[in-house]
Amino acid sequence: MTRLRIRDAAPADCDLIAQWMIAMAWETEHKRLDPPTVHAGVAAGLGDPAKARYFVAMREADTAGRETIAVPAGTLMLTREWSDWRNGEWWWIQSVYVDPEHRRQGVYDALHRHVDALAQASAGVIGLRLYVERANTPAQKTYTAQGMSDAGYCIFEAELPG
Repeated sequence: MTRLRIRDAAPADCDLIAQWMIAMAWETEHKRLDPPTVHAGVAAGLGDPAKARYFVAMREADTAGRETIAVPAGTLMLTREWSDWRNGEWWWIQSVYVDPEHRRQGVYDALHRHVDALAQASAGVIGLRLYVERANTPAQKTYTAQGMSDAGYCIFEAELPG
């Protein structure tokens, strides 16, 4: 029997999470990311809770009833946004990636439920948000199934040079 366990990511997960972020950018946006930059970004997030909090979903299986084998199956990152309108924090779900071998097997569901439970148990958290590529309809269906809805916002950005 296999099961999913969600844990906080550790510095030892940096290489894998960076690989997953590079794969996710290519799969969802056809963007090629600079591996050293992504690795440094993940390392910075792992090293500073004010920047981010990463979770890793581990698929666990017992072998012959004696040993548990755990394989990383997916990840997500949380960041926080203060809302003066509501006097509380939104938790943003970002950098979601499920390894192709583990898709459609409840990995994101387990990650989402874990984060939702943490948010509900944390004073001052007013809700969960995420953004998704407009063309990524499979992800949108997944998020809708989690009880999320289109918040009615478009995201604009202005990248700074350098």
